[in-house]
Amino acid sequence: SHENICRYIARESDSVVVSVGYRLAPEHKYPAAYEDCLNATIHFMENAEHYGVDPANLTVCGDSAGGNLAAAVSQTLAGRSDLPKLRAQILIYPGLQALDFNLPSYQQNQGVPLLFRERAAFFALQYLNGDASVLEEVLEGSHIAPDMRLKYRKWVSPD
Repeated sequence: SHENICRYIARESDSVVVSVGYRLAPEHKYPAAYEDCLNATIHFMENAEHYGVDPANLTVCGDSAGGNLAAAVSQTLAGRSDLPKLRAQILIYPGLQALDFNLPSYQQNQGVPLLFRERAAFFALQYLNGDASVLEEVLEGSHIAPDMRLKYRKWVSPD
């Protein structure tokens, strides 16, 4: 689905673009997609020069669920001293949190296609465990214990 945009990015930026065909939910639940992306990225980093790529110029990019995966891969690799450091990460409308689907961005964009609020929560559940039976609880925010909500309020809150 992303071949044309990957070719465009490669051509316009004079870059090598590697697109990972990771396993998809709900058939393959977490952490399958993450592991696929991490393993592919590590393989490429370890062999960048073989592909004619300067290891000092590696960037991880993703959109939507791929943005989530790019962020997770970047965080994992940040602590690795045995691999080249990533130069950047590019996240395009990433799904980064499933704690609160009532934040202002979800409220402001709840009717904007393509990822309606309910659809975003549904896909998050599909990715995590394939069980969408708790969708209403997730949309209400009752899936998070009050003490956990307080703990993460600094990072995930309407403020």
